[in-house]
Amino acid sequence: MPIDFHLSPAEDGIRKAAAAFVAGPLKDARKTYMQYQHHHERFQSMRPIYHQAVAGGLLVGQIAPHLGGAGGTLLEAAILVEELYRFEPTASLTIFSTGLGLTPLNLTAKPEHKEFLAPFLSKEGEPLASFVFSEPGGVANYLEKGAPGLNTTATLEGDEWVLNGEKIWATNSAGWDFEGADLSCVVCKTTSPSSDEPADAIMILLVTLADIKHNAPGAFKVLRQLSTVGHTACSGPHIRYTNLRVPAKNILCPPGTGASIVSATFDCSAVLVGAMSVGIMRAAFDAALAFAKGDNRRGASELLTRQAVADLLSGIKMQTEACRTLTWKAAHCLENGPGDYNARRELALAAKVYCSDQCTKAVTDAINAVGISAYDADMPFGDLMNTAMVLPIFDGGNVGVRRRHMQELMLSKDYDPWASTYGPSE
Repeated sequence: MPIDFHLSPAEDGIRKAAAAFVAGPLKDARKTYMQYQHHHERFQSMRPIYHQAVAGGLLVGQIAPHLGGAGGTLLEAAILVEELYRFEPTASLTIFSTGLGLTPLNLTAKPEHKEFLAPFLSKEGEPLASFVFSEPGGVANYLEKGAPGLNTTATLEGDEWVLNGEKIWATNSAGWDFEGADLSCVVCKTTSPSSDEPADAIMILLVTLADIKHNAPGAFKVLRQLSTVGHTACSGPHIRYTNLRVPAKNILCPPGTGASIVSATFDCSAVLVGAMSVGIMRAAFDAALAFAKGDNRRGASELLTRQAVADLLSGIKMQTEACRTLTWKAAHCLENGPGDYNARRELALAAKVYCSDQCTKAVTDAINAVGISAYDADMPFGDLMNTAMVLPIFDGGNVGVRRRHMQELMLSKDYDPWASTYGPSE
């Protein structure tokens, strides 16, 4: 098949549906949540909008068809993310974080776990899912031999797993009422490892809101609501599990199989962070371009006639196009090849690192093009910068995690640098 950068009918349909959601439910999202002072109150104010996202199929669309969902390709997901993120990142992140929380189930594709997906397939209510991984003190080195690793543990007692430990930054992990998410994929380690290899102890447990309610008060607790610089209507609090008991059937990934699913989950999300970056870059360019065409700073002609301003804007535009192309290529390659899985995931890592780094630069350049007016809170640039600054450091920080993963790939004796483009070398 020839290389074709035109959107297919399905892909164009996704883009148009996203635009309709932006023009409808998302239109007044910021006006709604900015009425509240505290982050957790802003998050709760988004519940009606999330309800409309559920009814509109945005959750079903993040579940694989073989599990009863309507999910499409990763490229279609990237198109959706870009369109929503360029207009309203904060409300969008809550929606896409539920998708992240469901990704391990999509990847494992075990029929016995379909019951856990029922709330997300019904197009009713406001069910939240969370991928519960990060911990206080960080997790960048959690698989390093001889290191403390994860503090969150699971012990098998009879027909139940007993969960203990603290987590932080996991979006949606406390649910709407801060009593627990409808479904959490909790990354932990067994207290009975089969070897001294850290990866052999890593597992993933499914914890439902019903499980939490079956436990004694205090088994799940929010220790602190976090206030963040950007995404100011999202919830990713510091939480604690204390002897939280869940049925043995709730094990999604037994010990020794969890680490690979964690990695694959973050490979998928890496592509979508690339799409988030492109969305923010588009918003920054559009706002700066409009300003440069409509203001002359008391000069004889509009700002865009000034070479310095035009250079900044053309740079943003080119970087946005380049980042979108890389993101789309990474999305297609991760699912279709060519190359083995390591070759395909390298592009996903590249999309996350490169696009998020370029996003912060693009917003800075847009601010420089606009000048002091960009510092006005009524202008979008402050919010764009606050959103952009997290993209290189969340979802596996570029320095602490993503670039190191690329280094590991390059150090491999089987590393084939261009396999993801041309296929394996002969």
